[in-house]
Amino acid sequence: MGEAHLDWDLATAATPAQVRKLFRRTVPVGIEFGTIGVLDRDNVMHEVTTFRRDVKTDGRHAVVEFGASLDEDLARRDFTINAIAYDPLDHRLHDPFGGQIDLTRRVVRAVGEAESRVREDRLRALRAIRFAARFRFEIEPDTWKAIVGSAPFLTRLSPERVKQELEKTMEQVVAPSTAFARWRDAGAFASVVPTLSHVSDETLRAVDALPRPGLAGRPLRKTLRIAALFSEAGGKEAERALRDLRFSNQDIANVSALVDRWTRFAPSLTPALAADILPTDADLRRVAAGIGRLRVAAFVRLAAAHWSAGGGVSPAVVRRLYRRMITIAFREPIELADLAVDGDDLRSAGIATGPALGQILHALLQRVIDDPAANTRDVLLGAARELAVGTPTSAQ
Repeated sequence: MGEAHLDWDLATAATPAQVRKLFRRTVPVGIEFGTIGVLDRDNVMHEVTTFRRDVKTDGRHAVVEFGASLDEDLARRDFTINAIAYDPLDHRLHDPFGGQIDLTRRVVRAVGEAESRVREDRLRALRAIRFAARFRFEIEPDTWKAIVGSAPFLTRLSPERVKQELEKTMEQVVAPSTAFARWRDAGAFASVVPTLSHVSDETLRAVDALPRPGLAGRPLRKTLRIAALFSEAGGKEAERALRDLRFSNQDIANVSALVDRWTRFAPSLTPALAADILPTDADLRRVAAGIGRLRVAAFVRLAAAHWSAGGGVSPAVVRRLYRRMITIAFREPIELADLAVDGDDLRSAGIATGPALGQILHALLQRVIDDPAANTRDVLLGAARELAVGTPTSAQ
């Protein structure tokens, strides 16, 4: 197809013990399943697996038996497009299940009986959807029927494997909405990520509007795509779902914060921007303060993806908003640390230590957000003394 490959599967009639004798440097990466890692002269490891057949499976892990033929080995593969073998010595392509025809037809089709293939390994349902979305293929009807039938049993998959499929889809698929719509329509989300069981088409289009991380890895891009996917859920619900999927604490914090800010600030921003009106600088400073200086850029990118998916806000307005928000975030006072006074200054001015002091500092910040020119030591100390008169001290 002219696509760059991600890896090669190497299969052989040689047993694991024979492979270890044939090569000087090997690693028993999955010897019970017939897989030996062989290190080449550049220290690159290649996984070599003995021809095998499944004896039994629990829907995720199989007990295998060696001594199988090449055709038997290919028969246990998931889809016809992944069941094509090439002999580099005889230059022979072996395709007993019509994988090349399905490539031409742009179809993902299970090898043999679809229901049996999916039952052997429940992850295959999600893999089929990812392959179809990545290559813009259709899913053959019987294979799709097997995927839908498998959805209630996807709970047998570990959270880590579900997370891996989500991330692979984000990384490999230009337009993930086609994959995630199939997750939703097949009932996969209802089983493995209930929070997303009714995710809307508009939200899925917002994921598409964000650039994919790619195989090299772009952490912020991945964070933004995941945040877009969960953006209907709200920050707390997104946090719970990501924790259930075993995302890292850093990913959970970043995604849930972005989702929370989108939920909080989009309703106030969207109507004005749709009317080509940029909010006042004071309003934007309040928004930037609520988002947090270091998350402003990511928030606007997430918001832009939603506005692109839903329409109504012109790209030109979004660009103006982005430029103004970045300027505000990094050049204007929006955090307590930006104030011209701190707690020590207030104590020196006679304001007692305690909750009241913190309340006064936050009140001063609101004044400065409304009017950055007020951010001088003399003005803020004067305002602090006025505020202290009506604020109970810690001693009271």
